Amino acid sequence: MNREEIRAAAALEAAPFRFRLRPRKGVFERAAREAAPDAAMYEALDAVYRSLCATLYNFASSGHPGGSISSGKTVAALLFETMAYDVSEPWAPHADAIVYAAGHKAMGLYAMWALRDELVRIGEPGLLPSDPAHRLRLEDLLGFRRNPTQPTPLFKQFKSKALDGHPSPSTPFVPFATGASGVGLGGAVGYALSATDSYGPGGPLVHVIEGEGGLTPGRVQEALAGAATAGLERLILHVDWNQASIDSDRVCPADGKPGDYVQWNPLELLRLHDFNVIFVPNGHDAGHVHAGIRKALSLSTGVPTAVVYKTVKGWHYGIEGKKSHGAGHGMCSPAYYDAVKPFEEQFGALPRLTPAKDLVSVEKAYWDTLLAFRSALEAKPELARWAAARVRGSAERLRRANRGPRKDAPRLELLTSTAFDPAKPPPALVFEPGKAVSTRAALGETLGHLNRWTKGAFIGTAADLSESTSLAPLAKGFPPGNYHAGQNPGARIVNVGGICEDGMGCVMAGVSSFGTHIGVSSSYSAFIAALEHVAARLHCIGQHARRHVDGKPYRTWIMVNAHAGPMTGEDGPTHADPQSLQLIQENFAQGTAITLTPWDPAELWPLLVAGLNARPALLAPFVTRPALPMLDRRAAGLPGPAAAVQGVYALRRSSKKATVFIQGCAAGSVFMKDVLPLLDKEKVELNAFYVASSELFDLQTKAERDAIVPEVLTAHAMALSDFTVPTFRRWVRTDAGTEASLHPLKSHGYLGSGTWDAVVREAGLYGEAQFEAVRAWAKTAG
Repeated sequence: MNREEIRAAAALEAAPFRFRLRPRKGVFERAAREAAPDAAMYEALDAVYRSLCATLYNFASSGHPGGSISSGKTVAALLFETMAYDVSEPWAPHADAIVYAAGHKAMGLYAMWALRDELVRIGEPGLLPSDPAHRLRLEDLLGFRRNPTQPTPLFKQFKSKALDGHPSPSTPFVPFATGASGVGLGGAVGYALSATDSYGPGGPLVHVIEGEGGLTPGRVQEALAGAATAGLERLILHVDWNQASIDSDRVCPADGKPGDYVQWNPLELLRLHDFNVIFVPNGHDAGHVHAGIRKALSLSTGVPTAVVYKTVKGWHYGIEGKKSHGAGHGMCSPAYYDAVKPFEEQFGALPRLTPAKDLVSVEKAYWDTLLAFRSALEAKPELARWAAARVRGSAERLRRANRGPRKDAPRLELLTSTAFDPAKPPPALVFEPGKAVSTRAALGETLGHLNRWTKGAFIGTAADLSESTSLAPLAKGFPPGNYHAGQNPGARIVNVGGICEDGMGCVMAGVSSFGTHIGVSSSYSAFIAALEHVAARLHCIGQHARRHVDGKPYRTWIMVNAHAGPMTGEDGPTHADPQSLQLIQENFAQGTAITLTPWDPAELWPLLVAGLNARPALLAPFVTRPALPMLDRRAAGLPGPAAAVQGVYALRRSSKKATVFIQGCAAGSVFMKDVLPLLDKEKVELNAFYVASSELFDLQTKAERDAIVPEVLTAHAMALSDFTVPTFRRWVRTDAGTEASLHPLKSHGYLGSGTWDAVVREAGLYGEAQFEAVRAWAKTAG
């Protein structure tokens, strides 16, 4: 250091140390109350809404009234004042969207959706869709928290929707399933990313409804980091800050006291993540609420925005705070009728009923009460006419926006309209015998080819592992670096908070849910299969629900389980995980999830093509790290790689019943290269099958499956597997077969570190051990 540098360093050391956030891109403002246009109408609307919420709880004796009520004025301002959407097109991709990340507020969603529909029906019915499946009617409220098999007469007569306890796309204007805390916000981030990438900077706004309790999960911190880092300016988070959760009335610090759960408040958290933050000090005042939303819509800073509303959970319901989260008044009790007085004071009395406890009597009383709401609103139609005009205005805003796909937008339809031949891979994916290739590298190159084919319809993220897990080739041919909506919109890799598998899964599920992209998340199988399981399950639930309404295929998210199984030897047992496959394989509703377990890099092209053609909600390839010399399959007497699309294919057939099933790259590579030649040389007669995808096998007809694997053979089978016993139980039906099988946890439990072949030797899956086990089984099973 020179003298000047020494003096500067000394001065810095002597200066008092102060902590400051570095300058933020986002603004931080307090909304000033403004006169709300039509304030009286919004107050009347809120009186009806809160009374409907109270009525839903009253007759279902279930639900979450508190947060539904406290967020009502925010949602009303969005639906009737600011959003651009057409009520007749609930799934229009170019329209603004609203995501109830706070899935426990589903009661409020259903009440507001049904109220909107009823007011438009009275005020201007021509605005409504002709198909009842695209509406949420007053009649559908009979299905709140009811099963589709509900046997009651009115539910069946009106063909009421079964409204899930937390939102799913079986309900119009619900883009994907939410409910598990934190998943909805990450999904909304992905949904906004996909919308922006499809429509450009003027594309749909994505509004997210959440509470401060819903900001506490770790996956939310990951998603917030991803949203800000990606510059998702079209994402607006609305936080209903009421301080109450299920167990606490002080989630965050307040009045000089520490928070029960966290030591930040939503303003601080969102400021830290570099959102624009607008504070609305009274979320129950229409002037404050509308001013906050108008300010949010006026900003153009290149970062997402959060509007934080201070509210009271269960406002004017008669039960407030945490007690109102999942509890309410007794059925038709005086307290319930006190809760609906705001409606009665403006529109007239509701009937006083004391139904019997059976479902039919309760349903009749429920419907009589809903009819009273209907009659009262029809008798005083001013609110309905006003609301219909506002909804018409929303459609006009959408038309004026004139949104269309941006120039050079991704074209996912090119994937489904192209008949890729599993037996004819592109030249770059034809690997010569003897060349060292890993399954992870082959997967990356396959994804890259498909991404270029679809003009960038695949967006990927990795847990700081895009090179390590071979996700990087997905972005080959596109601008380098990480995606940013303003500065690097052409990049195909997006960062979601760093080493954040949980949040990554939520975001990529949201990317896929929009319908114009395939989200791809990638990490060690040891981590991603477990940490993304909740997001995967909700994505499958949501896609399953949506397909019941529109009949269209599932929207696929790819979860890359890289470094799978014992071949990740150097990293040790914390990373070389044999347990991950059992979390996914055959563990979801049939058809919603497909796993791929290739042993040969040449199988990646046919398996990925077949998996994508099957249109699952979740596609989970399991791939490995070591690059091994490619086997000459023809010389080894093996069928070509395209045989893998059957899910299970025969390596050898015999008139004997003794059978072995192989699954996984380590077990498969050793068996094909070292064991099969010995078995042939020794003339050991048995049936041998490789399991490349249990779920692809299940998609075939019973006759096709029986032709590949006669079921009788499973009673005479053993397995050689990279994975755990539950993953091969369907192939190995006897205790003797299970005892004879070889798998990583069999002899030593969790294995040690070392090169992959050393770990495979410790596991007892090396060539000589496999050969002896199979030869012994052939003699035993006959």
